[in-house]
Amino acid sequence: MRKVKIVMLAVMLHLSTLLMACGTNTTTQETQKETPKVGATQEESPKPVKNPFSINVAISKFTTNAPLFIAMEKGFFKDENLDVTFKFLDSGQAINVAVASGSADVGAGGFSADLYNMISAGEKVVAVADKGREEKTYHYSAIVVREDDSEIKSIKDLKGKKIGLTSIGSANQYNIGMMLEKNGLNSKDVQWVSLNSVSGLLEALKGKNLDVIGLSEPNVSIAIKEGYGKVLAWVSDEISPQSAAIFFSSKFAGNEDASVRFLKAFIKGSRYYYDAVLAKKDGNFVKGSNYEEVIGIISKYSEQPKERITVFPYIDPNGKMNVEDIKEQINWYFKENYIKQMVDPKDFVNTELLEKTLKEMGE
Repeated sequence: MRKVKIVMLAVMLHLSTLLMACGTNTTTQETQKETPKVGATQEESPKPVKNPFSINVAISKFTTNAPLFIAMEKGFFKDENLDVTFKFLDSGQAINVAVASGSADVGAGGFSADLYNMISAGEKVVAVADKGREEKTYHYSAIVVREDDSEIKSIKDLKGKKIGLTSIGSANQYNIGMMLEKNGLNSKDVQWVSLNSVSGLLEALKGKNLDVIGLSEPNVSIAIKEGYGKVLAWVSDEISPQSAAIFFSSKFAGNEDASVRFLKAFIKGSRYYYDAVLAKKDGNFVKGSNYEEVIGIISKYSEQPKERITVFPYIDPNGKMNVEDIKEQINWYFKENYIKQMVDPKDFVNTELLEKTLKEMGE
């Protein structure tokens, strides 16, 4: 009997040990299930929700607006939870007026005497990013002369000539005026003729009613291909003017969150555009893998056939403006009596929003 009791006691102790081990293992497994890993918690954390915001953009159907077309088509605005609507207008002045009046939050406009007069009169617009400027080796605007005119061989030969423009006080007039000064002439050495339209300029040159006109692409190429025009000088070979910009209304510029989100989408579009059509290797243009896609997007929004989209304005991939040239423009227009009073770029140029955008995005 004593041996039986000893055996039974040993069996009971063994069973007790097994049960304790099972209990401990179960508790450990349950504890492991209930305690999530730190990495898993971080991965499952939702991203901060960006408040939806509606934005009206005053814009024209020009190739210079390619980054905006791309941002719309590729969903870059939607990525920032922005509901963007394009309002197509016919002129840069109409775009600037729309922004100043507040009927548009954003405008894709140009710099001109009209803009500076508007600002000096108290209207508020804020230039925040580059949307087109002349850059060395990137040809866009030019002085064009008649193909059959052998007298004009250099800018110095323009003395006494009539120069056709779309309007007095335009960016092209500033460009040509600065090119004249660089070559020892001034605006009083020529006669400026305003014809109010690009088609009027082309017809005047073709009909030999003018010897010289100021043009931008694609119209420079049209005059050359049709055989009645040739380039005397490309603007970017002589000077580096800031031609156009993204403008914010003063109210929209005051909303830093929405402004930075808009600029992020715009910069994404600018970089996508640059990679497609502006990138170079060993000094030569190299078509990006997205070249055909970008041509298609530009064609869709500009309503031009794809085969006509062959020359592309330089747009800084990081949106940086040539602020020094804006100062030069104001000085020149004032000197030439195209603006009534001086304005300070500090009053309408804001670089801080772009700097914040690039800090968050990376350059």
